[in-house]
Amino acid sequence: MRALITSVYLFLYAPIALVVLFSFNAGRSASEFTGFSTQWYGKALANPFLVTALQNSLIIALTSATLAAVFGTMAALGLERLGSRARLLFDGLLAAAIVVPGVVIGIATLVALVAVFGAVNPAIAALWPGDKPPQLGLGYGSIIAAHGLFTMALVTMIVKARIATLGRDIVEASADLYATPLTTFRDIVLPQILPSVLAGFLLAFTFSFDDFIVAFFVAGSKTTLPIYVFASIRRGVTPEVNAIATMVLVASLFLILVARILMREKTKKSPAGE
Repeated sequence: MRALITSVYLFLYAPIALVVLFSFNAGRSASEFTGFSTQWYGKALANPFLVTALQNSLIIALTSATLAAVFGTMAALGLERLGSRARLLFDGLLAAAIVVPGVVIGIATLVALVAVFGAVNPAIAALWPGDKPPQLGLGYGSIIAAHGLFTMALVTMIVKARIATLGRDIVEASADLYATPLTTFRDIVLPQILPSVLAGFLLAFTFSFDDFIVAFFVAGSKTTLPIYVFASIRRGVTPEVNAIATMVLVASLFLILVARILMREKTKKSPAGE
C-alpha cells in the first residue's frame, strides 16, 4: 500500500518538479538540461505580451474574488435563516456549482451572455441619442461575471461552515442588549467570520487567476495568463513557459497556504473561547 501511495504521488508531482527544474535551464531546450540559469525568468518578465496577460489576470482575479467574498458572505448569512428543507436544496446547488466541470460552466455562461447581449444591445441602440451606441460584448466584464459566480459558491460554503459553529446565543444576547442588526453584524458576527471570509477570498483569487477553461470561452479579445501560456505551448515548450508556470505555481501555493492558515486559525477558536 505504501508503495502504491508513493507511486501515485510521484506520478502527480514528478512532472511539476521537472517543470520547475527546467525553468532554470541555461539552454533553449525544454527537455535537455544544459546548465543552471535564471535568464528565462528575466525574459518572461520582460515580455510585454506576458506582462499584459498578467495584468489582465490580476485585475480579473482581484475583482471577481472581491465580489465573490462580498456576495458569498451575504449568501451564507441568508442561508442560515432558511428552513432545513430550503437550506438543503441550496446546499445542493452550491455543491453542484463547485463540482460541475469547467467546460460546462464556460459553455453555459457563453450561451447566456450571447443571449443577453442579443437582447440588450438592440435596446441600447434604439435609446442611444448618438450615431455610435455602446455595444456590450465579451471581455473583462464577462470573465469577471463568470469567475465571480462559480467562486462565490466556494466562499459561501466556507463562510457558512463557520457561521454554523457560532450558534444563535451571541446574536440573541446582542439583541437583548438592544443592539441593531447592523451593529450585531459589525461588532460580533463579522470579527468571528472574518478569517473564513479572507480564506474564501484567497481561494477565489487562486481559482480565478489559474482558470483557463471558463476564461477561454468568455474572454473575447482579452488574454489572461493561462490563455497566454496555452498559446505559447502550442508554438512549442520553452524554458520561458516553464518559468511562467513556476511563478504561477509558487504564487498559487502561497495563497493556498495563507488560506489554509486562516481556516486553521478559525477552527481553533470557539464561541466559548472568544
